[in-house]
Amino acid sequence: MTDLSTPPQPVAGHGLLAGKVAVVTAAAGTGIGSATARRLLDEGADVVVSDWHERRLKQTEEELAAAFPQRRVASAVCDVTSTEQVDELVRAAANRLGRIDIMVNNAGLGGETPVVDMTDEQWDRVLDITLNGTFRCTRAVLNYFRDAGHGGVIVNNASVLGWRAQHGQAHYAAAKAGVMALTRCSAVEAAALGVRVNAVAPSIARHPFLDKVTSTDLLDRLAAGEAYGRAAEPWEVAATIAMLASDYTTYMTGEVVSVSSQRA
Repeated sequence: MTDLSTPPQPVAGHGLLAGKVAVVTAAAGTGIGSATARRLLDEGADVVVSDWHERRLKQTEEELAAAFPQRRVASAVCDVTSTEQVDELVRAAANRLGRIDIMVNNAGLGGETPVVDMTDEQWDRVLDITLNGTFRCTRAVLNYFRDAGHGGVIVNNASVLGWRAQHGQAHYAAAKAGVMALTRCSAVEAAALGVRVNAVAPSIARHPFLDKVTSTDLLDRLAAGEAYGRAAEPWEVAATIAMLASDYTTYMTGEVVSVSSQRA
């Protein structure tokens, strides 16, 4: 019998994205973004990784290029709170790799503060990165797709907190619920451009950076509450993103796919 409480090993790629070019935001480090870049490369795509942290981004680019020498890997520093930098990211990615087929909007910022103690600055920063950043990237790449005329795919990273209530997470939950609404509305508009827009909603995907910025006790409690008694591996979320970016989901748009047990 398979032990679902033990994280599986990543499955090999199947060439789902051969010939495609993808851009992934917040892709430096150890989280879902870098795991997504790796999965897209493993599925045959060429990838532009982006992040605001230049040193970690360069390190990620070098690691991915070494792991996938047959693929093209590029990087572009981008702060998603800046419209100018987001627009430049899309321009640079298209110029360097010739086109864009897939945009993965992964940038987000959390925190743990009760509403009664939350400052305007804390609220605004989480919303600006997590929701407004996703909007800026969506707008920029939709403009690219409109002019390019070849269609494409956008996959946003939402969260089950867009549905669930959790103490201290009002700002993050509100932002992720906004990402879900943005996904649905932009999908309706993007259909005329031949663009599909979907989102994933992970519950908890555990990685070293998350452990660094979040209470270990909290992460342990959240993981224990899932059906398998564990958090997702980042690659498990990334695999779902790759599926949504592929031709296996050509009739899906405006959907939010939960990558979790939903506390079954």
